[in-house]
Amino acid sequence: MEYISTVGSIQYDPVDVCGRNPDIVLNSRVANYSKNMLSELLYVDRLLIDYFDKNLCIFSINDLPALYEHRAKEGYGIRVSEEVRQVEPIIRELIKEKGSISASEIDINKTIEWHWGVNTSLQRAALESMYYRGELIIHHKIGTNKSYAFTSEYIPKEILEAKLPFTNHEERVAWLVNRRIKSVGILWNKASDAWLGTKIKAKERKTAFEYLLEKEMIYEINIDGLTSNMYISKEDLPFLERVITEKEFVFRTELIAPLDSIIWDRKLLKELFGFEYKWEIYTPVEQRRYGAYVLPILHGETFIGRIEAVCNRKNHQLQIKNIWYEDGIRVTEKMKRLVEESIYRFASFNDCDTVVFL
Repeated sequence: MEYISTVGSIQYDPVDVCGRNPDIVLNSRVANYSKNMLSELLYVDRLLIDYFDKNLCIFSINDLPALYEHRAKEGYGIRVSEEVRQVEPIIRELIKEKGSISASEIDINKTIEWHWGVNTSLQRAALESMYYRGELIIHHKIGTNKSYAFTSEYIPKEILEAKLPFTNHEERVAWLVNRRIKSVGILWNKASDAWLGTKIKAKERKTAFEYLLEKEMIYEINIDGLTSNMYISKEDLPFLERVITEKEFVFRTELIAPLDSIIWDRKLLKELFGFEYKWEIYTPVEQRRYGAYVLPILHGETFIGRIEAVCNRKNHQLQIKNIWYEDGIRVTEKMKRLVEESIYRFASFNDCDTVVFL
């Protein structure tokens, strides 16, 4: 909770090759992290929620009203059709009866063309539409199968009706800009994947940066060797001051998730760390440089390489298909040992008893 409150959101993706993205993110930040911790916070304690921020994300329920408001103002509530509208009353009655429901529990034998351009079941489309528009939340998941319930039954009224952290369009855009700066840690005022899900235009973004600077909600920082202006949120200044003033840097070697907020802006990643990364899961096999699901390796303050790890869940085995070290990295025995230790921690996180280097 402390980490998520610091960064605002962690991105969700259902692909599970060696752990899902949000679990890998938390595993690299939280000592002795286990996957049930996130599930409990989402579906038992209800302190977190999965909804849209930068694509589908996980964040505090306290942020939900502001993100609902933003999506409503920006016209996101478009995932609806006449066919969906017709079955919504049926779905509402079923949820009232059962408490929560998944698409597989609804007997409607019809498919429609849905927003991603392929046919899907009408009941799944209707559930997603009601969730997208805020009427439903995800009650729980079994694997990738989602069950939905009424938002009003699980999110307290005082949260849903809480005062928003902005009063007009300009303040709302500034709130989102500051939120994304906090998510990445350090950000610049340039076109970036970090702005996905905001619908913020370049002119609006520029105005937001000026507003946040004037209000001293963000600060411009200079980094040796870089010419681009970088910005940090006021709330994160204590982290920057610790990095500058503390003599002893706590050195760790961690495997970083492919959609970790630290690499939301891959051009920034290259600028700051000299590390070029592309998630190749959607790249045709013959065009991949590395592999479909490859994790960056962060060693201290340097991205030293990347690793392709696959869980063989049947045998409780973590298979290391390859490790690629960056050109110019001097691979010492100590470095190899620390990388290997991070791999064995990663295996434990994935409930794997053994590690096999292929």
